[in-house]
Amino acid sequence: MNTILTAIAVTILDQVVKWFVQGHMELGESIPMIPHIFHLTYIMNPGAAFGILEYQHTFFLGIVVILFAAYLIMRRRIPKNPVYFPIGIGMVLGGALGNAIDRVRYQGVVDFFDFRVWPIFNVADIAICMGMALILWYFWRHSD
Repeated sequence: MNTILTAIAVTILDQVVKWFVQGHMELGESIPMIPHIFHLTYIMNPGAAFGILEYQHTFFLGIVVILFAAYLIMRRRIPKNPVYFPIGIGMVLGGALGNAIDRVRYQGVVDFFDFRVWPIFNVADIAICMGMALILWYFWRHSD
């Protein structure tokens, strides 16, 4: 249950923040929050991390379908404890779904967090990275 609730919460948070950015900024607009360090910059990313595989929407949507199919097949084998493991899986699923919704709606992903030394990213990307870190932590701690 933690997995599904986390996935839903991440997807909703991601979409609400993107809706806010789109409603209050023009595409390409950049607002300095901490000048030269952190800006809110609204872009439409047609690829994945670092802009790789641009316009490969079918490929990325296929990955999301595979992720959810794997979850449905394996869900009964996901340990409930430690609690961070199913939450990590939910974060990955929710982030993947949030970006998939953008790909279907806009043929690209809405990105806006801009640290100037890293590619621009969004809430879904943060959730995917944090979720993967929790999953990797689990396997590292529970490997024999």
